[in-house]
Amino acid sequence: MELLREAWKILIEYWPLISRGIINTLIVSLLGTVIGLMIGLVIGALRYICNQRDRKEKKSVTIVKKIANFVFGAYVEIIRGTPMMVQAMLFYWGLKSSLQWDPFVASICIISVNTGAYMAEIIRSGIQSVDKGQGEGARSIGLSSWQTMQYVILPQALKNAFPSVGNEFVVNIKDSSVLNCIGFSELFLQAKSIVGSTFDYVTPFFVAGIIYFILTYATTFLLGIIEKRIGLPKQTMPTSQTMPAREE
Repeated sequence: MELLREAWKILIEYWPLISRGIINTLIVSLLGTVIGLMIGLVIGALRYICNQRDRKEKKSVTIVKKIANFVFGAYVEIIRGTPMMVQAMLFYWGLKSSLQWDPFVASICIISVNTGAYMAEIIRSGIQSVDKGQGEGARSIGLSSWQTMQYVILPQALKNAFPSVGNEFVVNIKDSSVLNCIGFSELFLQAKSIVGSTFDYVTPFFVAGIIYFILTYATTFLLGIIEKRIGLPKQTMPTSQTMPAREE
């Protein structure tokens, strides 16, 4: 009970700091997820197309596809195989002298690049979940590979991938806490600043933990309602929490 009373006092006294941290956490998580989704859409679709082989295509096209597939694959594996905190330090301090960016912009870029790697695999899995006969049927009526991808496959892939995309947003809310290492004023950094003022190493982080739980639980609940409204099946596709570090 004493911890709860102290937590309430911290929440009231330092609410301006805490609310700022909550808002910043939600903003970078949402923007990072949306931009990461766009990155994942492009890379996931291109990797799928690059893996398609056509006997009639020129040898030069085949070589370009292989190179592109290698580059995209390297990006996905490197990002998925390294911690976001390491990526944050390298991106922010490595590019700060040339880009002169602030922690807010850097944080959005870091989450976007990190999320894009996971989204690429989610989208590729979504594409593979679409019946191949639909793509063949679209090409048989004269649609190009890009038109087939744009009008037939991607809309269905996105619908299939929605639960996993939503889960990435929830993951980003929690993982945004690592951005305190570059000085971004998200919720965890605000909790650390409260610790510096109160010299209490338990209560501020207890409050932050409760808030993180509320944010993630509420987001998961809302996403569940949306999934039911649009008639999606239960999540069966990989996420950053379930997919292996490397593909076999």
